Formats: sequence, structure tokens, C-alpha cells
Amino acid sequence: SGEITGVIGLLDISKPRGNVLLDELESLFSTRFPEVEIRRYIKPTFAKPCPPDLRLKIRDECSVLVEALAD
Repeated sequence: SGEITGVIGLLDISKPRGNVLLDELESLFSTRFPEVEIRRYIKPTFAKPCPPDLRLKIRDECSVLVEALAD
């Protein structure tokens, strides 16, 4: 079993059902790694790049980021 420390960021890029995937991942990570903090983020739209302020916030707050690409 691997060890994960720090903060896991979950980024919803605002595509339909991306939140469903991230909800499941959050549940799995919380169960498997209870000592790790999970933070959720949402891009305003999937049609444009992530705003610079959000990118910097994620970079500063997270050790790892998972981005949901779903439809």
C-alpha cells in the first residue's frame, strides 16, 4: 500500500457528471487515506483554461491534484 500525505485537490472542470466522479474519488480517498485532507475546486467553465488565480491557489494548497474529465 502506498502512502499519501498532504492535501489531495479534486478539480471539477464543469463538464457534466464530473462531480459524480469526484464524489466517488473523494469517498475512496477518505476511506483509504483518512489522514489526508481533500479539497474541492471548480473551474468556471470547461471551455477555457483554468483561471490563473485558481491555478495558483491549487498549486499553493495541494500536494496532488486529480482533474475530472467526464461527460
